[in-house]
Order: sequence, then structure tokens, then C-alpha cells
Amino acid sequence: MEEHYPQACPFCKIALAFPPDDHTPVPRDPDPERVDPQCHLLLSTPLVLAFLDILPISQGHVLLITRQHAEKLSDIPAFPKSPSERSPSLWRRSFPHEGTTPAQALGFWMPLISRALSKTLEFEDWNVVQNNGHRAAQVVPHVHFHFIPRYPDDRKARTGSGKVDVGMLKSWKMFGRGAREELDDDEGKEVAALIREGLRVEVEKVMEARPKL
Repeated sequence: MEEHYPQACPFCKIALAFPPDDHTPVPRDPDPERVDPQCHLLLSTPLVLAFLDILPISQGHVLLITRQHAEKLSDIPAFPKSPSERSPSLWRRSFPHEGTTPAQALGFWMPLISRALSKTLEFEDWNVVQNNGHRAAQVVPHVHFHFIPRYPDDRKARTGSGKVDVGMLKSWKMFGRGAREELDDDEGKEVAALIREGLRVEVEKVMEARPKL
């Protein structure tokens, strides 16, 4: 267990708290208090998870992570290792599109998350950012991709908690304007529900477009 989910890793704690569902990749009403601080879950599969960043640059700032622990992109294995990745769950048998490796799953879900975010929260521009190592501004040593919506200046101001992580501001300057404040839990619940609904729509489109055998 420690090999796949190091206890000191906050993202591994989230992965353990939110196992994949046999029937759907998009949870209906996940309890954000399963972990501390709260986690507003959007996606949970045998290979990846997605949830709201607790220090968002903008509203709808999402993290996509590998379920299996890997510190850097170069550490992602080429073949499945964990039992959950090898087991053909009911959902995976009916929805094989995600693939069988973390790398395949990341590539599959990035466009779906992008479409769900941009349509649901109504923006046209966004960053997809992935950092490797502390010199590259990686804070949590577990592979993750940032999806950062970019709104016009007069739209989508975050309420936040008022607590700014000053130490993070310099690292994120390269990605444009946006101070990082702690996510307000009420706002997080509302935004996460909207994004989950958008993801369900995108998943249904993939299912409908699947070639009929």
C-alpha cells in the first residue's frame, strides 16, 4: 500500500479517500470532508482523479492527478502496476476509452475536462500547466496538471477565504495574473457540482459516439 500511496503525500490521501466507482467516473455527491482540508472531487477512475485546487488562481481551477503515486512526469510507468489498474471493473468494461495506463488516462481526460470547464463556467481561454520539481514550481511531489480558467477582468471574481499564500505568488507570475487564496468551501461545493454535471455531459457524448459492435 505504501508503495502506491505514500502516507505523507496529500494527493495519495485523496486517492485513498475516494476509490473508483464501478459504475461511473463522475461521482454524484462526494463528501468533501473525507479528507482535511476538504476536497471537492470531480472525477475518480482506477487511473486518475480530478478535484478543485484548494488555492485557486481563478474560479474553477482544477487539478488532474494520477491515482498511483509518481513524483514527476518521467516517473509515470509505461505499464499498469497496481491491482486497481489491472482489474477490469464493470465501468471499465463498458467504458474502455480511458485506456489501461496512467499516461493514456491523462491524455483521454484532459480534453474532456477542458470542454466541461469552458462550457460550464463560460470562458474561452485557459492554461494547462504541469510542473516537475521544486525549481519548476512543483509544490506537491505527485504528478498533477493544473487547468486554470482565464476570465475577462470583469467576470468571475472569486470570493475566496481572504487568506493569500504569498509564497506562491512569485512562482505563478509566469502564468499570468491571479493571486492564490484558499478556496471558500461553499463556493467549492457549488462550482464542483456544476463541473461534475458538465463532465457527465462530456462522458455521455463519448458513450454515444462509441462504435456499435
